[in-house]
Amino acid sequence: MTFAVAVRTIVGKLLGIDTGGTYTDAVLFDETSGVAAAAKDLTTKHDLMIGVRGAMEKVLPALGAGEAIRLVSISTTLATNAIVEGHGAPVCLLLLGYDSNALEKAGLREALKGDPAVFIAGGHNALGEEAYPLDLAAVEQAVVEHAPKVTAFAVAGFFGVRNPSHEIRVRDLLRERTGLPVTCAHELSSNLDAPRRALTALLNARLIPQLQHLILAVRRLLEEKEIDAPLMVVKGDGSLVTDEVALTSPVETILSGPAASVVGARYLSGEADVVVSDIGGTTTDIAVLKDGRPLLDREGARVGGWRTMVEAVRVHTFGLGGDSEVRIKAERWVRGSHLLVGPRRAVPLSLLCHAHPELLEVLRRQVDYGALHDWDGRFAARLRPLDGAVLPRMEQKIWDGLAEGPRALEDLAPEPALMRPLGRLVDRGLAVFAAFTPSDAAHVLECQTGWSREAAELGARLLARRGACHGAWPTDLSSRDLAEMVFERLVVASGRALVEALLAEEGEPVPGGEASAASRIIERALASQDGQGSALLGAAFTLGRPLIAIGAPARTYYPEVAKRLAARLDVPEHAGVTNAIGAVAGGVFQTVRVTITQPEDGRYRAHLAAGIRDFSSLDEARASAEAEAGRRAREQAELAGAAEVKLSLAVREASAKAATGETVFVEMEVTATAVGRPRLAAG
Repeated sequence: MTFAVAVRTIVGKLLGIDTGGTYTDAVLFDETSGVAAAAKDLTTKHDLMIGVRGAMEKVLPALGAGEAIRLVSISTTLATNAIVEGHGAPVCLLLLGYDSNALEKAGLREALKGDPAVFIAGGHNALGEEAYPLDLAAVEQAVVEHAPKVTAFAVAGFFGVRNPSHEIRVRDLLRERTGLPVTCAHELSSNLDAPRRALTALLNARLIPQLQHLILAVRRLLEEKEIDAPLMVVKGDGSLVTDEVALTSPVETILSGPAASVVGARYLSGEADVVVSDIGGTTTDIAVLKDGRPLLDREGARVGGWRTMVEAVRVHTFGLGGDSEVRIKAERWVRGSHLLVGPRRAVPLSLLCHAHPELLEVLRRQVDYGALHDWDGRFAARLRPLDGAVLPRMEQKIWDGLAEGPRALEDLAPEPALMRPLGRLVDRGLAVFAAFTPSDAAHVLECQTGWSREAAELGARLLARRGACHGAWPTDLSSRDLAEMVFERLVVASGRALVEALLAEEGEPVPGGEASAASRIIERALASQDGQGSALLGAAFTLGRPLIAIGAPARTYYPEVAKRLAARLDVPEHAGVTNAIGAVAGGVFQTVRVTITQPEDGRYRAHLAAGIRDFSSLDEARASAEAEAGRRAREQAELAGAAEVKLSLAVREASAKAATGETVFVEMEVTATAVGRPRLAAG
């Protein structure tokens, strides 16, 4: 991976947009002066166009007279969040030549979530030879049975990377008969592992409507604003592709947001060997830059518990952010309870009451109760529309109860049994809780402003009262004391996330979970000196590389995090919109790999995109593979929006020692890499 093609080489105004779980950011970028304007607006998941317009309209006035936008690029967490939250449109998966237990591997059955999977005779062997004839009649039957009920098809052929001809024939038939989008597994990865390729194809097909929603919203806005410029999307490896290419392979945009943050951090800091920590509203994403390049996960990004085959930035994600729900970890009446931050996101009370001032009266009334109620300081709200989904009766009742806006849980779900259907709505991403968060604590401590400080104060008083009733702390704990405890908890949890991520990078994951001795040592090393008490044993960490902290809450928490890790810290000037900067700071990067095998002595087989081709010598097979890989990489880069493409080739040969002592050829992999800067609108 390379980011040699940087913004500084591009003349003209660039517009970067990042759509995250909490905020949508926009940056107007100038090649000579850097960031000309930056802005945030709340992400509106029910209609993404609202949040994108809000952010965009705040930066466009910075355009000079007669200046035009020459490139628009977007990064997003939509694909990642959809996988994590289990959202997506219904699809049909066709498995060509797979055995009947394939669904029990790689989490395929769980990922299907009840969507149909059809086993079709066909597929190939490891040499790319047809294992069974392709049963096109069975494909036709699958069209009749499932096409009216799904939005897309995914096709995976056994050993399809060694010979994709069956996948291609099925794809063409499906497109002709249905007109629906079709994803082929061989188009997404050239690696073996049939179940994971099928999983990746399935997720890709399911994500098409998710990404389409965002891209169409941005397209409409560009047309409305009369901006005639190419539209690009950041992939999970940090490179850029056109919006058309992104719509065919949306699964490649998983970890798009973290990838953009790494690219943006590299640009803003100028550092080549650093640790990047991106703390947002929902998650903290940690990655490592070496020689100016992010380390990539060659085995495939792991998202939502599934290991895909998408090559992406090697990022360590923790459910920890400014909008993480603050909870008390304790059984009732047991002393020694402590605070937990995350992993679930909640709408901060300060933000909720900023948008709905009438809810302040609810919090005031709950404080005046003078007694503990289970749902004090907690609310629920709709997050996005149903989009035609049919809900069970109890979930529909809760949904209808939220029709007029956010409601206190004491009113919405007065009986404990009603929390289960509400929880299911939250799990499906249809609703969201509002509760006390670190963002509220920051408002109480006056290190963050802009929302309702009174709501934050009231929420802190309610949480302090609940903790006192549980024996977690004294009954006279003030709202400021509580906010300082939350601040401390987030600092320690952020430091712990960094330690765990970097130990994992060095192949030394923390053993034993939260209760292990190793975890307790990490916690002790990161705790404030006030929290050390009379400990007989101390510990400390020193970060071996500079720390670049980005994201909206970074400036609030990371100076203290860096202090406890003895790290040199850089919080760039535009740390809060780094993702949007990264969206325009990357280049176009496409890689094509061709494998050569040896079915028998004297015969070498190149596994090409259109099928297999045999040669009598390795040199001939290699020359054909290099020509094919180079041609396809260049074509894909140009299709992805690259100008002035540069091509490089690499060859890796695997061999083994035979019993006779001779060196025996096993296989060869030819890799072609095409790099170019994004194609700009005429300026």
